Amino acid sequence: MTEAADNSEQDPLARFDTTVPQSARIWNYWLGGKDNYEVDRVAGDAFREIFPGIETGARAARYFLARAVRHLAAEEGIRQFLDIGTGLPSVDNTHEIAQRVVPECRIVYVDNDPLVLAHARALLTSSPEGVTNYVDADLRDPVTIVREAGKTLDFDKPVALMLMGILGHIEDYDEARAIVRRLVDALPADSYLVHYDSTDTSEAYVDAIRQYNEGGSIPYILRSPEQIAGFFEGLELLEPGVASCSRWRPDDSAWGLPAEVHQYGGVALKR
Repeated sequence: MTEAADNSEQDPLARFDTTVPQSARIWNYWLGGKDNYEVDRVAGDAFREIFPGIETGARAARYFLARAVRHLAAEEGIRQFLDIGTGLPSVDNTHEIAQRVVPECRIVYVDNDPLVLAHARALLTSSPEGVTNYVDADLRDPVTIVREAGKTLDFDKPVALMLMGILGHIEDYDEARAIVRRLVDALPADSYLVHYDSTDTSEAYVDAIRQYNEGGSIPYILRSPEQIAGFFEGLELLEPGVASCSRWRPDDSAWGLPAEVHQYGGVALKR
């Protein structure tokens, strides 16, 4: 069944602004989606002119998410997923991948973008055997996230915490690490952290992000692969550790992708 979130009494679209480009909509544009506006396409095109590899990186990151979720559901016995910073629905979202492997999986999506929430409630429906739910909350508020997610997920059983391309919006690195620690601390043993973010491994990417951030959108911070690895401190990284997303356990989905993209990620176990 699909349960309705009970913390969204106001119409989320009342907070919706189409005059400023937004990262979830731009990412949707790069992935070939239609849930974006002219302001997002203009910003996305300007970004791509400076850094043409962005669409390849977006696809590699999406396939990394799919491989990680499949592995956790099929090989590690994970039946609960907490996906924070959901982004706009695309092909093979977290619940679709997980419930394709095990229909009883329970998924909670978290975002605070009104368009994302509106689309999620309309499109991200569950399998009959499982549950898909949504929480309107900010990444900077782990207490609310855990409390609301706990209405759907059982935090006495393992949970996969998904932080996909979202921590770059936390400008201060120490604050970002503290948020991750607080979320991981709320998880029981045998849970997992799945995370990727974009890195400063390309001068063109750094320049494109600088110009994007100057355009008035919510800033996004590129970090080094070593800083990405820092989010997994205290956890047990699965092989191959923190790697370019296209190199993390590649399968047929990685066909045609370069071995090196500028999005790095990993999957780690909490003992």
